[in-house]
Amino acid sequence: MSTTASPLFTPTALAGHTLAHRIVMAPMTRARSTQPGDVPNAMNARYYAQRAGAALIVTEATQISPQGKGYSFTPGIYSPEQVAGWRLVTDAVHAAGGRIFLQLWHVGRMSHPDFHNGELPVAPSAVPFEGQIWKVDPATGVGTMVASPIPRALTRDEISSVVADFRQAARHAMDAGFDGVEIHGANGYLIDQFLRTTSNVRTDEYGGSRENRLRFLKEVVNAVAEEVGADRTAIRLAPFLTARGMACPDILPTILDAAEFLQARGVAYLHLVEADWDDAPQFTEAFRQSIRARFKRPIIVAGNYDKARADWVLTKGYADLVAFGRPFVANPDLPRRLADGLSLATFDASTLFGGGERGYTDHPALPGADVSGRAEDAVTLA
Repeated sequence: MSTTASPLFTPTALAGHTLAHRIVMAPMTRARSTQPGDVPNAMNARYYAQRAGAALIVTEATQISPQGKGYSFTPGIYSPEQVAGWRLVTDAVHAAGGRIFLQLWHVGRMSHPDFHNGELPVAPSAVPFEGQIWKVDPATGVGTMVASPIPRALTRDEISSVVADFRQAARHAMDAGFDGVEIHGANGYLIDQFLRTTSNVRTDEYGGSRENRLRFLKEVVNAVAEEVGADRTAIRLAPFLTARGMACPDILPTILDAAEFLQARGVAYLHLVEADWDDAPQFTEAFRQSIRARFKRPIIVAGNYDKARADWVLTKGYADLVAFGRPFVANPDLPRRLADGLSLATFDASTLFGGGERGYTDHPALPGADVSGRAEDAVTLA
């Protein structure tokens, strides 16, 4: 074991659980649900259970309704079959000592008519944008990126129905055995679309002012928290996102206002996505300070972190846990590898979306003891 003190390997508390370390498995779309029906399966259960050494697993984004779907082979949480499939996953992760939240997803305009019987995807407003989704051609079985069309605007009644879908999905997640839910409010999907002036040009109570653009987020969070408890409710936001037509000049103060609401609501945590492409806007230290001043509860950060950057953000107090995404693909024992300074395996990018066991469950862990996410199995690394 490493003898170097690292805040990444100190215990913390989250959502009523004491965690042995602070390495979270970030949500990653892998597109391997059973078809038809977008049903989680035993292969998914093996994949997540292999990574149960994470302090917390956040699942791949999971559509709350058929309308919320935007990519081929992504799982849902609205049918009895899907709930039963997810129960396979939670049972396997819990048997391995892990904790797992389900990420609740409505993609909004990031979709395609092929998923909706030829009908247009929905959004706050019918405005053009540049965005692509991953879709499998039924004739060839090959997945490719395809452009999303201009969506249609949701009516007020439809907005209320989507809020109800989030509520029901959260209840289904509890029925499936999850420890909590993370609402996907980031990356240009539906909640994010309501937050930004570039995607939301409504003139009713859901558009225009900052307060109005936050209304949908607040209604969703309140509905989910009322259904399953604020301590089992979390949300993911992406302050510095500019892709997909989301470069909103008012997004940072909007998200700071959201943070104040979330703090008062007592949610389990706030998950912040940092832009991680080469020429992305910088996630500034000033913004980290501003959001920490407004949100005192646990913050998870994600965005191309390595151990050194993770230690920095934890030491500064800007975050309480750090989520790792792609490193978990080929390294199911990632916490141990980071703890011991071991080399990381690489993955085959062609296996990320769709397919079977190859590139999914066939990455081996290194022999030896793991760093468990359970407090009773905590390893002293300092």
